Amino acid sequence: MQMKISEYLKKDMEAAPLAVFRIFFGLMMFGSLVRFWLNGWIEKLYILPDFSFAYYGFEWVKPLGNFTYVIFAICALAALAVAAGWKYRWAMIIFFLSFTYIELMDKTTYLNHYYFISILSFLLIFLPAGKYFSFDAYLNSQQAVQRIPAWSIDSIKLLMGIVYFYAGLAKLNSDWLFEAMPLKIWLPSNYDLPLLGNLLQQEWVHYFFSWSGMIYDLAIPFLLLSRRTRGVAFLLVVIFHISTRILFPIGMFPFIMIVSALIFFDAGLHHKILKKISVVLNIAKSRFDNGRSLPLQPQKRYFLVSFLSVFFVVQLLFPWRYLLYPGELFWTEEGFRFSWRVMLMEKAGYAQFRIVDRDSGKSFYVNNGNFLTPFQEKQMSFQPDFILQYAHFLEDHFLSEGYKNIEIYVDSHVALNGRSSTPFINPRVNLLEHEDSFGQKTFILPFNDSIQGL
Repeated sequence: MQMKISEYLKKDMEAAPLAVFRIFFGLMMFGSLVRFWLNGWIEKLYILPDFSFAYYGFEWVKPLGNFTYVIFAICALAALAVAAGWKYRWAMIIFFLSFTYIELMDKTTYLNHYYFISILSFLLIFLPAGKYFSFDAYLNSQQAVQRIPAWSIDSIKLLMGIVYFYAGLAKLNSDWLFEAMPLKIWLPSNYDLPLLGNLLQQEWVHYFFSWSGMIYDLAIPFLLLSRRTRGVAFLLVVIFHISTRILFPIGMFPFIMIVSALIFFDAGLHHKILKKISVVLNIAKSRFDNGRSLPLQPQKRYFLVSFLSVFFVVQLLFPWRYLLYPGELFWTEEGFRFSWRVMLMEKAGYAQFRIVDRDSGKSFYVNNGNFLTPFQEKQMSFQPDFILQYAHFLEDHFLSEGYKNIEIYVDSHVALNGRSSTPFINPRVNLLEHEDSFGQKTFILPFNDSIQGL
């Protein structure tokens, strides 16, 4: 067994798949960032709000006013440099840091695919994606190589496999499979789609999408790995992600996953893609086809493999941290983020905050619209860490207004996956007595139903 591992770590393969992946990844990221800018979302989500919801431990990461545009510009330019393979390592580091900073500025914008981009870009820092068909290789032919360690390409396959498989495991719950929730709520809203609009009103279609989505996520990594099923699997990837793009407003992510799936194909396809790109750019692809392998000293290989092993152990274990918390995950959301639980919930909430002057006993209610955008208020109303953070923001605000000895309570109700709205936060708990942490939030009221599954 040890010999097989040692032999695998020394195995090399064509660098073309990683080069194609780098090019498409950089271009997709550049397009995504430009789209975000042109739609006015930088101003709407990061500049206009007076208050940002911070991730615990990253409270220092904040929007920088109009300089937020600079961060997006740096990130977009770094994405182009990654695609071109110019100063690749530095470009990848800058892209990872700037993109992750953008992701951490306000957790109301949290999406699983933003997290995926962050950890993927971190992984790419340590892979030799700039060694072939790149500006770096063109300008310094002595350091250009045509073959790289097999594990550098397999690591991307593994990360994509984890994302898909864990998303499938998360769908093994009674709401998704036996109630078709929340698709039963979402799909009928697409009544105006040509041809599909009427079909999406049918209940059996909701169940079909639920079950097929679960089976797809669990099976697609293995279908892509097998040469015999790879072509059909890629067709399924295209159909699945184009369908989700039509039905749900999830931006560029479906296209990112489609082009990323190309890395599962053999090098022959990628050489054809690179040949077409070389014709468009009017460069000789033969300049890069030198037959050389990447020289890696045993110590460096040991470090990289050890580091990546730790990275993947974290990726495998981190989504299971929700098991450390009691209560229903979909209700408390403790351990929900960063666990590949994609589109599993429809929650709607109501949260009215009451400020109590402890000395006089007088109280008054807060108009959330005075401090939050409609989008922020919507997200805050059903997420307990948002509610707690907002309560402490209100404390700081009213203390600055001259109030001294205050308490803050919230009347909060939440509806989950079509259930009736029920009390969410204990209205008798002074939220200022609690601080945000990784510990259990004891002020959340129990869920009065059950959801079976993972």
